[in-house]
Parts: sequence; structure tokens; C-alpha cells
Amino acid sequence: IGGRAALFWVVRAAQGAVGIDEVVVATSDAKSDDAIASWCADNKVAVTRGSESDVLSRYADAARASKADVVIRITGDCPFLDPAVIGAVVRLRKFSNADYASNVEPPTYPDGLDCEVMTAKALFAAEKEATRKSDREHVTPFIRRNRTRFPAENLVAPFPGLIGERWTLDTENDLKFLDAVAKELPADRAPALLDVLAILDRKPELREINRGQTRNEGFSISERQEPILLDRRFDLSQEFIERSEKTIPLGSQTFSKSRLQYPPGASPLFVSHGQGGRIFDIDGNDYVDLVNALLPNVLGYCDPDVDAAIRRQLNAGISLSLPSPLETELAERLTKHIPCAEMVRFGKNGTDATSAAIRLARASTRRDRVIALGYHGWQDWYIGATTRKLGIPGAVGELTHMAAYGDIEALEKLLLAHPKEFAAVILEPAGGTEPPAGYLQQLKDLAHRHGTLLVFDEVITGFRWSLGGAQKRYGVTPDLAAFGKAMGNGMPISAVVGRADVMRLMEDIFYSGTFGGETLSLVASIATIDKIERENVVDHLWNKGASLKDAVSAEIANNKLTDVISLAGASPWTILAFKDHAKASKEAIKTLLLREMIRAGVLINASHNICFAHSPEDLGRVVGAYRHALPLVRGAIDEGDIERQLGNQVIRPIFTLRATPA
Repeated sequence: IGGRAALFWVVRAAQGAVGIDEVVVATSDAKSDDAIASWCADNKVAVTRGSESDVLSRYADAARASKADVVIRITGDCPFLDPAVIGAVVRLRKFSNADYASNVEPPTYPDGLDCEVMTAKALFAAEKEATRKSDREHVTPFIRRNRTRFPAENLVAPFPGLIGERWTLDTENDLKFLDAVAKELPADRAPALLDVLAILDRKPELREINRGQTRNEGFSISERQEPILLDRRFDLSQEFIERSEKTIPLGSQTFSKSRLQYPPGASPLFVSHGQGGRIFDIDGNDYVDLVNALLPNVLGYCDPDVDAAIRRQLNAGISLSLPSPLETELAERLTKHIPCAEMVRFGKNGTDATSAAIRLARASTRRDRVIALGYHGWQDWYIGATTRKLGIPGAVGELTHMAAYGDIEALEKLLLAHPKEFAAVILEPAGGTEPPAGYLQQLKDLAHRHGTLLVFDEVITGFRWSLGGAQKRYGVTPDLAAFGKAMGNGMPISAVVGRADVMRLMEDIFYSGTFGGETLSLVASIATIDKIERENVVDHLWNKGASLKDAVSAEIANNKLTDVISLAGASPWTILAFKDHAKASKEAIKTLLLREMIRAGVLINASHNICFAHSPEDLGRVVGAYRHALPLVRGAIDEGDIERQLGNQVIRPIFTLRATPA
């Protein structure tokens, strides 16, 4: 590179970094690496040699030989490392007292500026305990997964937009790119981040030399070579649930995230962090996440664009004393994309939005009764009509009537039974089943004939079915709609939107909250919506979901389980539907399937919650997990002993309200 060995560039950067006492090249004892050892001898650089495949033990041996208490890991494929970046990561670890610090968890710097710093204690623990092939080959994955044991910090790049830069050395095209840039760099010192960026600003065509290659492809290859079943223990989860339930009912703020939803003793109960389409539990196990926090993470965990927007806003304040212009900027985006949205008000969760819509409908029509066709949140007006109505006055629940999705005749009977008393019909326009042809328009026409408003609960379908929700996809515009979940890629924000004449009643009803204009969620939502539009995210969700749905449906058929397990609904949110078998209840079948999917490294509850960050490797692991789990379900049904296998610990539903095919 630039007439010098690639290793020269890396060693020079390390030697120039503040906080490094000794530079050691840890290479393998393979004959092919003799040249590296010779180069080190010629250039008076310390070298240790060890296993070619067990790189983790090689690093640990080097640390022991140097009597190091802190180890900085940089790799030979990063010739443009900036000594200032290395020094910053070293300092971050020191002053945070973390066991691990890096600039790759998550990455915000160019690929090729990777730096990791860890305590020798953490490195030696990984050497002793790590058993996965990828852990031994790539040194730090064990430490990175186990954040509960090894507290971690991450250095964020000083400005956004760098994650797409590729300055690493893995391919011939990478070498051509690096050599071309090196010819423009100062020869007398290690390059700085800004040096390389300045060259690329002058000659942006250089980026085309190695564009389109995958970051960290070597790690993905190692993962694909591992067995699908790994030793997953849940000791810390089991210990922590006992502690948590002393102060938190069920140990969770959310029913659907609690221990009630997963196979007892065979599931993670607490997680430490998420990254892309993966989630990591406090025991250090990682999973492809098909729960995705119950669907907020439409882009995936730690999306760089959303995170950058949040970091910028932190410098301007979070909750302000008067409205921020951000409220209008976000509202304008919603009115641009959502057909029914003439005006907008924000909330913090889906229940805020659905409840606001119902209050508006009642205010607009001067009526009290409501018809609900599915699940619409935890507020009294809705839950009072379900089996979970403890603590809600009966008079409240009596005003909400339940009807089956898709049954126009039943809906009309309800409307006729209480003429001029219904304020709204509220439903998810799609979900566990696609709307029958013409159904949504028929429903709208019927409601309007009775002077009743149509409300779409688009908390899930919004920003997934299309940027404008299911109403845009199916061409039926409601009077009001509730949006949430994916709206902020994990930040707490929702919106009620609708006709201006109805929405203006917000000036008369009381819908107000201290955090309604909280700015971090507003900028997260703006960044999310802009990225969904810019990168055509919705099409990616449909395509990924369809591919997975087809593959899993084939596996279900191959195992002759179509009579008890099926996939229902649209591709971005495909629901697992279970039926009873003569030898097993549907609850037992679901419990066994979930247990085995978790064993195979997939966190799943009742659906495929697809996100933009799910990679081909992620979806491949999901299919592999089904290939492991479904034959076991088939065998257990045939033997008639699912309940025995589960030890009579079967997941029981809280309640089921979303429609799925009969």
C-alpha cells in the first residue's frame, strides 16, 4: 500500500497512539506467516505466535507475555487507522472503568478504523469460557455478548455518515482503493481520519473502486459454519426474575414481554442490548429477534441515522417549555404520507392514540357507544369489554361492543340494535388476516350510513404496510387513525390523525401531556420516516417477510404440520396460528415450538416481526431453527407426549383478539 507493507501502516498507527505502552504483533505459527515474523524482526517490533484458528488464545498468550492489564486490539486489515481514534478509545475505557470499549458497538466510523480495548481480565475469561468457533476466531464476540458481566462503552464518530465508508483490506478491490488513497496521503506520519476524508472529497470516484462489499463478512462466514444448537443457559435470567419481582409485578412493564409469554425455565427473561436484527440476553446468548420489542424497531436496533438524530437533539434539550418547531415538521410529514391525516396530535404509545381517537369520535358525534373489532390498548374504554376488566367500572365496559373482523352482517346488527348511539367503529384494517375484497369500503359505507365514524388502528400497520399505512395500501380512507410503534424506531411516540373538522375538537376535549412534544422522540420519528421513504424500506419488509414466510410454510408442509401450524397475515407481520390436535393442545404445540426455536437462537413469540436490518444470515438462521424445531414438534405429537416433555409448563394466553383464518 503506497509502496509499504500493509503491516507497516498498522504498526505505525499503534505506535503513534497515546496510551499504548507496547506494540506486539500476534500472528500465527503457520509457515505462511513466517514473513510477518521476519518483518517484525527486521523492524524491531515485538511478535508472538500462536494458533492459526484460535485467535482468542493467541491474543491471551500475547497479553500474558507482555504482562498487560489492558489490551488494545487492532487488526492487520485496518491500514488507515487514525492514532487519535485509537487513543480516544483507550481513554474512554480508562475513564469509564469499563471492561470493554470500542468504536464498533455499534459502528459509526468507517470500516477499517476498528479499535477495541479490553481488560486482560475480560480477555482471559473469554479465553477460558468461550466455546463457539466464531468466538475463538474473532477474539471479542464473547465479551461483547456478555455486557452484564463486562460493562461496555462505545466511541461515536464526531459526525454522522461515515458508516458506509470502506477503508479495510479484505479483497483485491480494497487493495486497489487503499493504494490509490495512499498515494495522496502524507508520507511522514500515520493518516488521520480527516486526511482520508479530504482526499475522498477531492476524488469521490475512488469510492467506486471497492463499493458494495459487506462489512465484517468474515464473522458472518464463521457464524454460518457453527452448529445451530449451542449451549444456552439462563442462570442470570432466573436469578434476576426473583430480584425483579420483589419490586415490579411480573418483573416487566409489559405483559407481552413478561415471563408469561415464554417457555418457563427455557427462555431468556432479560436482555442487555440489541444490534441490527439481533438481541442479546443477560446470560450472553444472542438471538435473531423476531419480536423486535413488539414491533417498534422497523429499521432495527441502533439504526445509525436515527441514533445520530437523537444525539444531535441532546445538545438542544429534551422537554422544552414551549412547543418546538419539530412538532410541526413531523406533523407535516404525516399529513404528506397518510391519506386521512389533515391534522395531527402526538402521544407516547398506541393506547394514547386509540383512546384519543375514541374521545374525539364521541365528542364529534355526541354519542357514547363504540364497536371494537380487535385489540386496541389498555385504557378503560377498551379493556373494560374484555376478560382483563378487573378494576374497571361495569358502566364503562358496557359502552364498548365487540364484533368479529370481516363480518359485515354482525356489525350491521349491532348498529341497528342501538340506533344513533355508536360514535365509532375501530379496527386494525389488516393483521392476522388480509381484508376480504371490498370489506373495508363496505365497513366505511355502513358506518357512515349510521352516522358513525370509522377509526383505523394503524399502530402496527402504519409504516409497515406502506408509509401511509394500510389505508394507503388498500385505498380506503378512515375518519381518524392511530399510529405508533414503528413511528420512532423504538422511541416512545404515537399520533392520532384525521379529518380537520374532527381533529379541531382537540381544542375542546382534554388530551394533553407533559411529554407530548418531547424532542428526542420527534427527531427519531422524523429520521425514521425519512429513511423509510429514502431507502424504500417498506418494500424490503414485504420482500424479506415473503421470503421467510414461503420458506417456513414449506418446512411446515414438509413436516406434515399444516393441520396445526400455519402462517397468517401479511409479509411484514406474519402471525403464527396454532390449532389443537387430538394428542396435543394448541398451547402445548406453541410452547414446544418456541422452546426449540429459542434453543436454536431465534427469539420468537407469536409472529415474524420483520425489520429492515434483518440480514440474509439472520433469516437463514430462522429457517434453520424451524428445520430443527418442526420435526421435534411432529415427533412429540405422534408420540402423544408434548405435555410430558414440557413438564406441564405450557404458555397460557392472556387473551386472544386478533383475527386469524379459521
